[in-house]
Amino acid sequence: MKLRGIVWLVLIVAALAGGAWELIEWRSQPPEVSFAKVVREPIANTVPTNGKVEPVEWAEARAGRAGAIVQILIQKGQNVAKDTALVEIDSSDAQAALANAQARITQARSELDVIDRGGRATDLADISSGLDRARLDAETAQKEYDALVRLQAKQAATAYEVAQAKERLDRARLQIQGFEQRRVALVAGSDRSSAQARLDDAQAAATLAEQRIRMSTVRAPIPGTVYQFELKPGGYLNTGDLVASIGQLNRVRVKVFVDEPDLGRVSKGMPVMITWDAMPGRQWKGEVDKTATQIVALGTRQVGEVVCLIENPNDELLPGTNVNAEIRAQTIDGALTVPKEAVRRELGQAGVFVLAGGHAVWKKVTLGIESTTRVQVQGLNEGDPIALPSDKPLADGMAVRLQQP
Repeated sequence: MKLRGIVWLVLIVAALAGGAWELIEWRSQPPEVSFAKVVREPIANTVPTNGKVEPVEWAEARAGRAGAIVQILIQKGQNVAKDTALVEIDSSDAQAALANAQARITQARSELDVIDRGGRATDLADISSGLDRARLDAETAQKEYDALVRLQAKQAATAYEVAQAKERLDRARLQIQGFEQRRVALVAGSDRSSAQARLDDAQAAATLAEQRIRMSTVRAPIPGTVYQFELKPGGYLNTGDLVASIGQLNRVRVKVFVDEPDLGRVSKGMPVMITWDAMPGRQWKGEVDKTATQIVALGTRQVGEVVCLIENPNDELLPGTNVNAEIRAQTIDGALTVPKEAVRRELGQAGVFVLAGGHAVWKKVTLGIESTTRVQVQGLNEGDPIALPSDKPLADGMAVRLQQP
């Protein structure tokens, strides 16, 4: 029993000794490091940021009168020409007012026509006939009166007979005067003025009703794309309510927010690349149109608002969309580049570990422009393998093993 315990103890000690030896052996091996090669390629110094799409040219269609929506004729994203009907508002009240005004116009014009002809035809005929009779009676009475006056001078007629003839003549003349007054009364100036006033009032009412009917159709103020439209059938609009926003979207304005430290790298005319998370793989190109004029707070950031003009040939970028932007501050073709994480600093000097002959050789480099993941370097050769970061610190001249990809 005692012997068996001794055997187990010897085995354990041997195992521990073997493990320790393997650990020492492993630690004495050169570290294995991953590497990347120096590549010659175009590199762009970019300013990544975000922004919002705005139209360059746009207009709002608003309701010209209040009323219920009876018909919607367009939808969001639709291209429309100028004056295209967008929405129909209930115009039944205006239609009724127009019909009433048109009836009044017809009546007033009829009255004026009668007045311009001298009165109603039947009244004029009665007056003309009576006037003819009265004139004939007056002519006869005048002859009788003249004859009796001559006979009285010859003492062949009495004064009473002459007086009677004179009375008949006066009555005939009064009848003529009465008929003439009736004829004048049919076409009095006040009647024509009243009829004209009624016509003017009816025409004004018709014009107002027609205007309200026209305003019941909301039309596009400019040609373009309907990028804002939220109305539903059966809704109600008040005068001045927004119906739709329409813009020319073949070129849009993107206002991007550049962090204050990066503003010095941005200038007018620099290329800009826009991406939108809702349409992965799509890109829109443009350029910086206006640089920032002031610093504003955006959440916890201090930013400048930079305006970019972006080509949007398919009208896919809609105003109000939040997008990603990349401003290319500088581009160099054929630059030698390495991954940014491969660059290390020793005593304030930038450099990399070049892997040559199984050793890591420290080499100082001069840095140029950088993109999101890579940086331009000078002092290396194309194809040089350089060490990437590893768990074990490297030193100049240290033996290493290359980790094969």
